[in-house]
Amino acid sequence: MLHGKKIVVVMPAYHAEKTLEACYAAIPRDIVDAVLLVDDASDDATVAVAGRLGIKTHRHPANRGYGGNQKTCYALALAEGADIVVMLHPDYQYEPRLITAMAAMVASDVYDVVIGSRILGNTAIAGGMPRYKYFFNRVLTALQNLVVGSKLSEFHSGYRAFSRGVLETLPLAANSDDFVFDNQVLMQALAFGQRIGEISCPTKYFADASEINFRRSVVYGFGVLGTAVVYRLWKWKLLRSKLFSHDPVLRLQPISAAAKTTSSC
Repeated sequence: MLHGKKIVVVMPAYHAEKTLEACYAAIPRDIVDAVLLVDDASDDATVAVAGRLGIKTHRHPANRGYGGNQKTCYALALAEGADIVVMLHPDYQYEPRLITAMAAMVASDVYDVVIGSRILGNTAIAGGMPRYKYFFNRVLTALQNLVVGSKLSEFHSGYRAFSRGVLETLPLAANSDDFVFDNQVLMQALAFGQRIGEISCPTKYFADASEINFRRSVVYGFGVLGTAVVYRLWKWKLLRSKLFSHDPVLRLQPISAAAKTTSSC
């Protein structure tokens, strides 16, 4: 706990058997109250490794996609009574030891959302990020900042911390089940006036780390730009979109223990 707030780490997993143990070992357990892993129908030993480590695990019977995985992660975390939720990829690309700093930025009520940025500190290339990915990261972020009117260093990091209020308020159920989910969440946070902070985070690219291919990256890029355009049109009151709706039906609901369809290890 930090400042009396319960910290829950969620790990959206897919084929993470080779990296999960090392990543989990680096999580600062002195402040983290619970770790939840959602396996997206992996056909490797991810669930078995999680069970051996004693991680509470939920497995999708069929692949729901990266965004669909996160929706389950956050619904489970809300049911767990989390006050602050930190999403950490189990592929060990991001530094787990920064969970303390990220959670503290939310626990102190300075920010509602915190991004672990690979761009701040200029460590992305040194950490092995492919240069074409770095280039498109910078271009897409610049275009998004221009269209949206924000000044974030990066929209594309998968390392985030959220207050409970953010996860209960944003219409996350309206978001894509694919990779663009991450961008939609940040756009929604901006639209709903949430306070977004950033912290420099080193990243590691290596053979066992997860990575989307070039074709999926292109699809993601168009999805990102499309989300930014929808945001701007919505802001100008020229378009109505479920992504920025206040309809409570589009908010995530906690998944109760009785509704879980997989084992808790």
